[in-house]
Amino acid sequence: MSAKSKRPLSGCPIDYALSVFGDRWSLLIIRDLAIKGVKTYAELLEGWEGISTNILAQRMKHLEDKGIVEKRKNPTNWRSSLYELTPKGRDLAPLLSEIILWGGTYNEADEPMNEAYNTVRSDRVGFEDEIRSNDQNAR
Repeated sequence: MSAKSKRPLSGCPIDYALSVFGDRWSLLIIRDLAIKGVKTYAELLEGWEGISTNILAQRMKHLEDKGIVEKRKNPTNWRSSLYELTPKGRDLAPLLSEIILWGGTYNEADEPMNEAYNTVRSDRVGFEDEIRSNDQNAR
């Protein structure tokens, strides 16, 4: 997040939020960690959207630096790391719900993926509670 992150922030809450996760890849990474239960770098690379390794590395470092994601050693494989949302990252649950609802309503894809949309529409509180509790097994 080169020049964009180096400019001084205006003090506006939206400006701050966009400086943390306002690019396409950061929100997709947050989605994968929060909703899809992804835990490893390799799993993030395998995502539907096809992020490149250099962009993924940059975004992961940025999200770690901003306190949204934390990285720890994998206890079963010392050569790999596990990633998860921090409490600050899990607090994005209501925002994810709103984005899912808006995107599901106006999605123009030929075959929209509506599973998350249907889940949020039927049990928004439960959806957000699962993200906030970091209960990946519940999804």
